[in-house]
Amino acid sequence: MSRTIINFLLDAALLATFCLLVFTAVIVRFVFPPGPDARGWLLWSLSYDQWATFEFGMVAVLALGVLLHVMLHWSWICGVVATRLARDKKAKLDEGTQTIYGVALLIVVFNLLGLAIAAAVLTVQHPS
Repeated sequence: MSRTIINFLLDAALLATFCLLVFTAVIVRFVFPPGPDARGWLLWSLSYDQWATFEFGMVAVLALGVLLHVMLHWSWICGVVATRLARDKKAKLDEGTQTIYGVALLIVVFNLLGLAIAAAVLTVQHPS
């Protein structure tokens, strides 16, 4: 199978997953009443909690698809990042340097994500 077909199929799967995620998010947010008030409500034999679990599953599938997409385009991403961050814009950077720039960007992104999650965990307020 050619790389073009693989990219097309992955993009189509990402689009389908995104549409399903939006659909379930709308169901959870606008069809059911807010969390505790939704006890006992069913939509197509699924409760609010089951819909919310399905929604999280779609987020996880979408995240894995995006990760795969990034992996398939890793060389291109590293080249673009390295070109934008390089001091000498005219110099051609080797693949090792481009990879270092790409990995550094991922480290920054994942650290920011981790800090945001840590801030949420440390500042959540428990009911009195």
